[in-house]
Amino acid sequence: MNNKENRLSHAREYAKQSLLDEAQAVESLIAQLDESFDRAVDMIYHCRGKVIVTGVGKSGNIGAKIAATFSSTGTPSFFINPLDVYHGDLGVITPDDIILALSNSGQTDELLRFIPIVLHMHVPIISMTGNPNSLLAKYSDAHILVSVSKEACPLNLAPTSSTTAALAMGDALAIALMKVRDFKPNDFAHLHPGGELGKRLLTTAGDVMKTDDLPIIPADMHLGEAIIHVSKGKLGLGVSLADGRVEGLITDGDIRRAMERWQSEFFDKTVRDIMTTHPKCVSPNTKVTEIQRIMNKHKVHTVLVVDQSCHLLGIVDHYRCML
Repeated sequence: MNNKENRLSHAREYAKQSLLDEAQAVESLIAQLDESFDRAVDMIYHCRGKVIVTGVGKSGNIGAKIAATFSSTGTPSFFINPLDVYHGDLGVITPDDIILALSNSGQTDELLRFIPIVLHMHVPIISMTGNPNSLLAKYSDAHILVSVSKEACPLNLAPTSSTTAALAMGDALAIALMKVRDFKPNDFAHLHPGGELGKRLLTTAGDVMKTDDLPIIPADMHLGEAIIHVSKGKLGLGVSLADGRVEGLITDGDIRRAMERWQSEFFDKTVRDIMTTHPKCVSPNTKVTEIQRIMNKHKVHTVLVVDQSCHLLGIVDHYRCML
């Protein structure tokens, strides 16, 4: 086996070491959290404008992702390349904004030439670097230290552990702000209306409930006949109403247990003998995510949708929650 083939045979070991190095780099950030991180969170929370994230090269790529995470979790933000500032993009920055500048060295020339402009506009600066003594850290209102002992790169040259650490710290900032803002699932959904998650968080029982051919059965119906109606309904249940209001519910499981219990007397029994008189009911405005929580908690596959007077409006089963 030649040297190249030998190295190829150890590819998984190289990958494992890279993951361990980057995991260690992220874990080491915990000890680096200090009052400056708190100050950064406070500044962003009270910001009346936007968080403008900036960086060059790999730091810029990480900054773009951090800006996207901020915007999707309640902190208005966007990324700007410092080089574009000199070609018209300076107009997007206002004194109400905050700059979040990323640079592992804190000495990136393109970024440092951008900083005096920001300072002249009296825009606060939060920096994220691996060098607390850098010029960028010096001119920042809050400096978040993101220092790693080495890169995962075997040459210790390519930004690997340092960019992973910066990305993780950006997520930590976003999560801290979400908690401070008490950011809720519905808030997330409103910022992601086109996504599958947003759809589930915004969809209500009224949007998905079955309203036609509902399996309605009278409480005095004998179980032998009720079996037929439950089967035809294709929902595995039957609902008993009194003056349009929900009186009770039976499932195919209830029927099977009744057959085992009463055997030869089964056909003499009625729906009223086995029905659940307090089935799980929700309003048309109940979110699908809440319905799923109810189903999981109470181990049921169906809920009834009713109005304020308990009149049956529709039925939502497990499969309709997945639409």
